[in-house]
Amino acid sequence: MIKNIILDFGDIFIDLDKPATAREMVKFGFSGITPELEQLFNTYEKGLISSRNFLDTVAKLFPKASETELIAAWNAVLKEFPDSRLEFVEEMAKSNKYRLFLLSNTNDIHIEFVRDYIGADKFNRFKNAFEVFYLSYEMGMRKPDAEIFEFVLNENNLIAKETLFVDDTKENTDAAAELGIHVWNLKVGQEDITQLKNHL
Repeated sequence: MIKNIILDFGDIFIDLDKPATAREMVKFGFSGITPELEQLFNTYEKGLISSRNFLDTVAKLFPKASETELIAAWNAVLKEFPDSRLEFVEEMAKSNKYRLFLLSNTNDIHIEFVRDYIGADKFNRFKNAFEVFYLSYEMGMRKPDAEIFEFVLNENNLIAKETLFVDDTKENTDAAAELGIHVWNLKVGQEDITQLKNHL
């Protein structure tokens, strides 16, 4: 029996255009993800470097881009957050049937953008629907590493077999499933988080 639900943020609640940053950066000489860039992004998502260090490093790699252009390209991935999804998770929270947790791979620049873009009121309503709001850059960990799932389970005394994890990235749901957590690998464009009850 499911008692706990851990939910991802991007493409579960807020729509993403995942290739958007790469498209925007082509004009500044970007031609593909290098191991150096991937390492930089992962380190930033873990909060192991500051936004200042992150932007300075990217600026050196793409000197044609201004800082404003870099930030705009970085945030281009973030799109709409439909009210229907916010209202859905608020109803779930009010029902008190499940313990709800957010677990998102994200970073300081993206969260600041989202807070400004959707407004503080909507952001706080969303945050308040969850018992704990876990953001990778505040934790020093990121999905799909097992340690982040183990941390959430242990810190909240959750039993894996009583827990459902929802994420659009198969690598993440596979990692959670290996720990005995029930998973829903949501297929973006075909499924919506408002259909969650079909998976409980």
